[in-house]
Amino acid sequence: MGGFARSRTEGFARYRLDIAYDGTDFKGWARQPGLRTVCGELERALSLILRQPITLTVAGRTDSGVHADGQVAHMDLADGAIPEPTRLVGRLARMLPPDVRVRAIAPVSPDFDARFSALRRHYRYRLTTAAHGADPLRAREVVGWSHPIDRDALDRASARLIGLHDFAAFCRRREGATTVRDLQDFAWESDGDLLTARVVADAFCWSMVRSLVGAVLTVAGGRRPVEWIDGLLAAREREGAIPVAPARGLSLVGVDYPDADRLVERNRVTRDVRSAPTGSGCF
Repeated sequence: MGGFARSRTEGFARYRLDIAYDGTDFKGWARQPGLRTVCGELERALSLILRQPITLTVAGRTDSGVHADGQVAHMDLADGAIPEPTRLVGRLARMLPPDVRVRAIAPVSPDFDARFSALRRHYRYRLTTAAHGADPLRAREVVGWSHPIDRDALDRASARLIGLHDFAAFCRRREGATTVRDLQDFAWESDGDLLTARVVADAFCWSMVRSLVGAVLTVAGGRRPVEWIDGLLAAREREGAIPVAPARGLSLVGVDYPDADRLVERNRVTRDVRSAPTGSGCF
């Protein structure tokens, strides 16, 4: 039922789920036959508890090995199917494996769509330049980086990418999908040996964030000049020279949505430029 807006007067209610997971042992978000995925685990647990098939629509389908601290999804259920959402959160905690959690469940407007209503997504990428690599307790979420990093070149290359561009060079191709995105923030912060990138856009295409990180680290390592970035933005197909940064350093940390009275307009605008994913389930 997820993915199709239904009004409460038709007997259905829409619920928002706030989700966190360690992506290390998952083959990404989207359900795939025979593979362990985040959506597969969540839909299985929800279907068992609620005793009906559950389909989730998600804000952003993360790749294999990518984490989330602020993922958002929605589902549609018959009115009254969840009289106490907090109690359902507790039941899920007992049924789900320890590397995925639903932090909150709340009823929302039937116009709310986890994917199409989103204004922007926030990602974080973390790496360490420590000689010993990532500390053991953080090794699943921090990448050890042994190459030199020119911080000035890193910052200038990252700033060059901000704005509304066609990011085709940074995206794995999906037939019929647009690669035009509004990159609103791409900045790095240092804390000792730890470097953290803040990456924010209206949406991201497949592998875009890790390709952005890989490109600017290539510049920061002295293997390409800062001006190389301009050529990448002018390209209209995937650029094989861009290394894709390791998945484990990447986390989806937040999704922004408009106020309830602006949901319908936001859905319309987004649908005009984004195609619906093919297949069914785990959107």
